[in-house]
Amino acid sequence: MRLIGVDTPETVKPGEPVQCFGPQASHFTKRRLEGERVRLVFGAERRDVYGRLLAYVYLPLPTLRSSQQPQSRKRLFNAELVRRGLARTLTIPPNDRFAPRLRRIELAAARAGRGLWSACGP
Repeated sequence: MRLIGVDTPETVKPGEPVQCFGPQASHFTKRRLEGERVRLVFGAERRDVYGRLLAYVYLPLPTLRSSQQPQSRKRLFNAELVRRGLARTLTIPPNDRFAPRLRRIELAAARAGRGLWSACGP
């Protein structure tokens, strides 16, 4: 599966070196998603030219204290990667529903020097 709207640094592409911040992005993704129940939302095109499923991944929001009302909203994991500087945006129409939002998040992460923006250059 491939996450829509983001491009994480390569870590396992045959014949290619591990890219800057790739191990950190891979570790975070595995730690955050492994064993987690997620919701997949597909784009206008469900598969890419390589046959990979294309989706936005939604995580449940953190559990609230018992005195608060439960929320049914979910958090977009694709955006979380960009926010932490673990991915750059990658817009491939027609799967561009969240492109403006992801771009704003990317610009904020770059200005703040988060993740790959602090170590990898433009």
